[in-house]
Amino acid sequence: MEQFLLTRKQMSSLLLSLKGLSDRTPLAILQEAWASSHKTDIELGTSLGAFMATTLPPIFAKIIKSNQREEGFSLNDIVSLGNQIEYTNFSVTSAQNWVKRDIKDVLGSPKVGKKYSVDQAAVLFIVEDLKSTLDFDSIRKLLTYVFLHPDDETDDLINPLQLYSAYSSIFEELDANNDQVLDVSGHESGRKNHDHMMENLIKQRASEYAGSLHGLRPEQREAVRNILVVAMVSVQASYFQTLAKRFFHATVFLQNLK
Repeated sequence: MEQFLLTRKQMSSLLLSLKGLSDRTPLAILQEAWASSHKTDIELGTSLGAFMATTLPPIFAKIIKSNQREEGFSLNDIVSLGNQIEYTNFSVTSAQNWVKRDIKDVLGSPKVGKKYSVDQAAVLFIVEDLKSTLDFDSIRKLLTYVFLHPDDETDDLINPLQLYSAYSSIFEELDANNDQVLDVSGHESGRKNHDHMMENLIKQRASEYAGSLHGLRPEQREAVRNILVVAMVSVQASYFQTLAKRFFHATVFLQNLK
């Protein structure tokens, strides 16, 4: 059975829809996400068979059934949703440790009764990305720069869902051929050390986005730019980490196999 996974940009679109900030329904977002990876099946008229061969996660079935704005998520819902993002690996135990200890001061308490808001779900998705490059002390410091007080959303330099959507969208724009590696043009033959080219490209796009935000002081725009850069580099790192783990597990599993 094929897994039904979303890119980070598709997940951010789904969260925006669930929050009521999109003119598309959650069902339409999921339909578009599935269709984008099954264009050939749709063209050949074999989409029914292809979808029947796709594992529909219970969390997606729940969203499709309601097809309306989500008022709140349980922690289990967030973990289930997070595991449908490509190159992520959430566990309930880890998420419980995050909300109770590691990022408690950043996330705050549940904001929808005993459930977490869409923005709080976005915070957890951001943390999952950042932990591929940063320790939790660094993550707390970085997120505090832009979210300030978790119980007061009005003082955010950029709200969590807006941040998640921003770096997810920019990353996909910079990975036009969808090979999970940021596209860097301008390499000159015979020259080495092109590391700075990727760094400059990411910084440029992050600066452009931060510059489009209104009401921020220069140092605040810089803080937003920096977290966008860190997040995009972390997303890139998560792909390579996943790839390395796949080869490691394959090596262990196939060892002495007869």
